[in-house]
Amino acid sequence: MSRFVVHEHHSRRLHWDFRLEMDGVLKSWAVPKGVPIVPGEKRLAVEVDDHELAYIDFEGEIAEGDYGAGAVKIWDKGAYEITERKAGLIVFELQGTVVSGPYRLVRTGWEPGNKWLLIRGEKKPAG
Repeated sequence: MSRFVVHEHHSRRLHWDFRLEMDGVLKSWAVPKGVPIVPGEKRLAVEVDDHELAYIDFEGEIAEGDYGAGAVKIWDKGAYEITERKAGLIVFELQGTVVSGPYRLVRTGWEPGNKWLLIRGEKKPAG
């Protein structure tokens, strides 16, 4: 299993940074309205620059004048498993303390191509 983290980021505008450990880095998306909790709920997720793996444990203040200046705290973290990955689609299961269950990231047709939807999937019934 790989790791994930959701940072609550109080920069110019409050948003959540959703990060998946993948391909030796933290693939990252800014989610303005937070990670969806309710099954079927969709949220805009804007792909941003990858971050180093060490950033998974970061909490603190990014100095004024630096990119992303403001307070950053860990909102949730845990493990995840990818069940499908292809161009424009990542399907995975999160196991965090706040968010758990099926999710998917779907690239939209919008320009310039860094916009995705983060969608909370439906939990399959047991048995």
